[in-house]
Amino acid sequence: MNDTPPDSLIPYDEIVQEALRAVVGRVLGQVEASNGTLPGSHHFYITFKTGAPGVDIPADLKARFPDEMTIVLQNKFWDLNVTDEGFSVGLSFNQVPALLNVPFSAITAFVDPAVDFGLQFQAIADNEDEFSGPVGNDETDRDLASRVTPSEDGSNVVSVDFGKKK
Repeated sequence: MNDTPPDSLIPYDEIVQEALRAVVGRVLGQVEASNGTLPGSHHFYITFKTGAPGVDIPADLKARFPDEMTIVLQNKFWDLNVTDEGFSVGLSFNQVPALLNVPFSAITAFVDPAVDFGLQFQAIADNEDEFSGPVGNDETDRDLASRVTPSEDGSNVVSVDFGKKK
């Protein structure tokens, strides 16, 4: 008897990833609808693959973070625009304003530390689980890695990894 589960002809992992990324879109859409005002003490750490298709960031940021970067949406961001495919936002990096365009498919982590909520996604381009840490946009210099790792204490951090076959 074979203990290996049969290969699914339905791509459940892709469907779940897409649905969870839609959560990010809905949350950002609500912030956009409120003219960029975050309710209460909510703020977001968003990690994404800088080389993923559709990502458009300034060349100097791409050079500094060729694989993955984390941005913080808290007090100093502007021009948040959310579409069905992704979002764009203005942020300041070392006092230099920049516009970032990020498709939802490039996001690898979304965290709202105000309520201990996080989503972690499978990487797009590879299966690395490395975290490059926050990029130092002018909002905060907190260490993100501890906030995105799955928690066993009953917090709301969700990690989705279906272990794709190689």
